[in-house]
Amino acid sequence: MKSPARARALPRSVRLAATVGVLVSALMLGACAAEPAEAGSPSATPSSTASAEPTPTPTPEAPPMTVQPLRGTQVPAETITGPALAAKIDNHVAARPQVGLEHTDIVFEELVEGGLTRYVALWFSDVPAEIGPVRSIRPMDPDIVSPFGGLIAYSGGQQRFVDMMLNTPVHNAIHGGADDRFMYRTRSKASPHNVLVKAQELRAAYADVPPPAQQFAYSQRPQTASAAAYGSPANGFDLFFSAKESRSWRWDAGSERYLRSQNGAPDMDSAGGQLAATNVVALSVSIDWAYGDIPKTVMVGSGPAWVSTGGKVIQVTWTKASADAPIQLTNQYGTPVYLAPGNTWVELVPNARGGSIAVV
Repeated sequence: MKSPARARALPRSVRLAATVGVLVSALMLGACAAEPAEAGSPSATPSSTASAEPTPTPTPEAPPMTVQPLRGTQVPAETITGPALAAKIDNHVAARPQVGLEHTDIVFEELVEGGLTRYVALWFSDVPAEIGPVRSIRPMDPDIVSPFGGLIAYSGGQQRFVDMMLNTPVHNAIHGGADDRFMYRTRSKASPHNVLVKAQELRAAYADVPPPAQQFAYSQRPQTASAAAYGSPANGFDLFFSAKESRSWRWDAGSERYLRSQNGAPDMDSAGGQLAATNVVALSVSIDWAYGDIPKTVMVGSGPAWVSTGGKVIQVTWTKASADAPIQLTNQYGTPVYLAPGNTWVELVPNARGGSIAVV
């Protein structure tokens, strides 16, 4: 009798086909189970890639600041290099408008022969390409420029006065001398009122000369200048250097500066604007007539003065201890008077022979 199991035995070919089918099904199931791990699948776990932190940009350090010695403004210390440039500037009507006066830091106006005036002008913070016209030196000029050191340009003068100027700590650039290459006669003005100075070139030739020392005390802000803070409201000054030569300064609130006039007419610069100043300092000075008809302003000494800043005026005392010393301005208590940052005109007004100072 046959066994039932053996009776139902399948052919070998059928058994192989079934085995292959089972293996294929297992492989398909394995593949389906692996699909969720494929890239792009919503359930895929992203690989962890370290991202670089941004490098912070270092904040540049502000350059150290210092006081501009002839203007009182705050400037980078590295800009205080090279010499101050002074020049003896003509103020004859034929010399006007002068070249470069609108760029000056400090201007001194002084009496000369005939009741006229000339300037000793100084540039340091803003030196233009050209300045002038320059004229001859006078006996008070060594006492004016010595505290500044640096350079002075002029057209010559009486030998006794030139010798006085040569005997100062200032380099003399004289028309017709060793520095003549920095000067020329312009055709736009008549001689002798036409000698101009190539100011930037002259100064560059003596760049190793040290910068000037600070001359006046300056406040940090215009509002805290002595006259602006403690003075009396005033429009400005009316000045007489002689019976025929008048000057006036008037406060202009719009520009916050004083505007200058000569003999009743606006005093214009070469750029077409009216000459102006942040500070106007009027010194009452004595005149030495030892040189005949050539007046010498007495600079070493002391006397009354008036400072006008910010639409106000204050009376002070001026003192100059020696030829090399700067002018000191002090109040009634003997403490320094502070000017506002900006340019300054110093009026050296005679205290006799028609000279006068009027606060208006």
